[in-house]
Amino acid sequence: MSGPNPGRLPEAGTLPTVGVVVLSQGTRPAELERGILSLLAQQGVHLDVVCVGNGWEPTGLPGGVQTLGLPTNLGIPAGRNRGVHRVSGEFLFFLDDDASIPDPHFLLDAINKLRADPSIGLLQPRVVDPEGLTSPRRWVPRIRKGEATESSAVFSVWEGAVLLPRAVFDATGGWAEPFFYAHEGIELAWRVWDQGLRAWYAGDLEANHPFMHPTRHAAYYRLNARNRVWLARRNLPTVLIPVYVGSWTLIQLLRWSRNPQALRAWFGGWREGWRTDPGERRALSLRTVWRMTRAGRPPVV
Repeated sequence: MSGPNPGRLPEAGTLPTVGVVVLSQGTRPAELERGILSLLAQQGVHLDVVCVGNGWEPTGLPGGVQTLGLPTNLGIPAGRNRGVHRVSGEFLFFLDDDASIPDPHFLLDAINKLRADPSIGLLQPRVVDPEGLTSPRRWVPRIRKGEATESSAVFSVWEGAVLLPRAVFDATGGWAEPFFYAHEGIELAWRVWDQGLRAWYAGDLEANHPFMHPTRHAAYYRLNARNRVWLARRNLPTVLIPVYVGSWTLIQLLRWSRNPQALRAWFGGWREGWRTDPGERRALSLRTVWRMTRAGRPPVV
């Protein structure tokens, strides 16, 4: 899990340690193996890897990988959190089971970025379809997308390949377990910003992931809406909660005006978001709201 790395020696003079959590339901064995092998090929770092089986007991994996089988599918955020407790390392890296890392120096290069700029508390790489299909614009987590190779501070992340210092992740409280699926990357990014740090999109670093439509998930519209409301209720100062939810309600009305079935499902989740318990509330400080506003995206949309 480490090896020679000429020209890219770790800055601290010793191999950086990385706890890696790979989450899987066991439904994509070929992709899972590809992703794990891409991790084991990383050079200049020492890895502690666990594959978490969400409702599945991981089997048939390459050597050198821990396994943790969960008896039921706890959802994506909770599954990742369970894996965190099984690995050690100064840094944490989360990789989805259908993602992989094509460059064996990726983790070392990403860690060196964090060490060179202590204001960065979370890093997401550029995402590229391994078959050369055009990547969806949503993989660039900016309102003004620009070129995918352009790096910048961001306020949400694509969750399939994310690196953080472990201390930063611990201070966020971890992935938002009640969400189950959708928008947990927004909350994680916001809580990184609330530590006085920045979430960073590294357009010069690459992860691979096949193009897929998010609507493949049966509960996509409902969870998309419910978690938007929960995101606001859990994280925003009280005065901004109706502003944020209202702006996203308008966006979805415009986006899906010709898809009444999607809107019905979305508003079902919207109502659920107001009527049910979102879990722990940790409101962003007004100073964080001001920093995010100055950086280009106040948390109102």
